[in-house]
Amino acid sequence: MEKKLNKLIKKWEGRRGNLVMIFHEIQNSYGYVPREVSMKLSRMLDVPLATIYEVLTFYNYFKLDPPGKYTISICMGTACYLKGAGRVLKEFKNILNIQEDETTEDGIFQLNTVRCLGCCGLAPAITVDGKVYGKVTKSQVADIISEYMDKESSGE
Repeated sequence: MEKKLNKLIKKWEGRRGNLVMIFHEIQNSYGYVPREVSMKLSRMLDVPLATIYEVLTFYNYFKLDPPGKYTISICMGTACYLKGAGRVLKEFKNILNIQEDETTEDGIFQLNTVRCLGCCGLAPAITVDGKVYGKVTKSQVADIISEYMDKESSGE
């Protein structure tokens, strides 16, 4: 880890906004910014940990918790919203027992909302790890979750 961080520090050294760019690369690598990486970076750059977390928490892009194995993205754009995306979101929250931007305790599902998936003709639309589901209704949510739970139990 230290070698990787040294390389990133060197790459962005002396550049404006270097801390943000380093965090982007860390998140792209891990899927989030692990606490131990933040602490190590704080020591290596001689930047207070509070400053590190000020940057990380200021930008919504950065995640402090590991992502779920399957990312569910629910479109809340105008077309999807008007066609019932709110009801679909509520059903995912109820079944998975999590809120938006959270991951289930078992680490299998992460629930996100997005502004637009570009599938307005399929409203309301969701994706699970990039697979698009269109014209989703509240009654289909349990089946969508089951599809991925079946994958888990079969070891896929």
